[in-house]
Amino acid sequence: MTSPLPLSVFIIAKDEGDRIGRTIASVSGWVDEVIVVDSGSTDDTVGVAQGLGARVVQNDWPGYGPQKRFGEDQCRNDWLLNLDADEEVTPDLAEEIRAKFANGSYRDADGWRIMIRDVYAHEDAPAPWAYGYHQIRLYNRAKGRFSASTVHDTVRPDPGSVIRSLDGIIAHRSIRSLDFQVGKYNRYSNMQVAEMRGRGRRLSRWRLLSEFPVAFFKAYALRRYWRYGWWGLILSVNYAHARFLRVAKDYEAELVERSDRSGR
Repeated sequence: MTSPLPLSVFIIAKDEGDRIGRTIASVSGWVDEVIVVDSGSTDDTVGVAQGLGARVVQNDWPGYGPQKRFGEDQCRNDWLLNLDADEEVTPDLAEEIRAKFANGSYRDADGWRIMIRDVYAHEDAPAPWAYGYHQIRLYNRAKGRFSASTVHDTVRPDPGSVIRSLDGIIAHRSIRSLDFQVGKYNRYSNMQVAEMRGRGRRLSRWRLLSEFPVAFFKAYALRRYWRYGWWGLILSVNYAHARFLRVAKDYEAELVERSDRSGR
């Protein structure tokens, strides 16, 4: 059996007992360590993670970026692979990473972008047309770290860093159910509005008219959700509503502030 790669995997989680097992299993046996940063799970997340050999560290929730930076600090290797608790490394990606560490070519870059593609509860793997996006997930923390934003969790490479892309993908099981998706969009829009207003950013009222149709077109046509048939229609409507919520909540906050200033 080959030795584990000098690579630390870290995962942030809360109440992910039904999904985190897939995540850990996808890297188990070929990486040096798996760290799970738990922020107060009330289900069996901790037990599942520990049962699969992960080291669990507790940390109260400070926001996405700060939590991932905390996770980076728990790792003993400089090379890190970050996964969310609803993601899993596909076999092709695992083989690609192992090969790069075997021949030393992982050092050809300071960070590697990986395509993350959606896969739904009724699917075993992402469809060929599944929506995806690139993020730096395999990286040398001496050359870059996650941002400190409480809403956006993105690796920020140091100036001059070399960033390249891997061919393999991460499967992203972001939606447990439509009920879960709606709740997630609602919570996230609250965080987005709080973060924007904290920076003094305001959204145009005209976006109350344009946001939904533009977002629907983006999802249904540009993200190719139409390929999923009726399921794609549902996804597109939900995505558009989530984008609309962000604008609506920003306007609501403006009305409340205006009322407070006038003394109601």
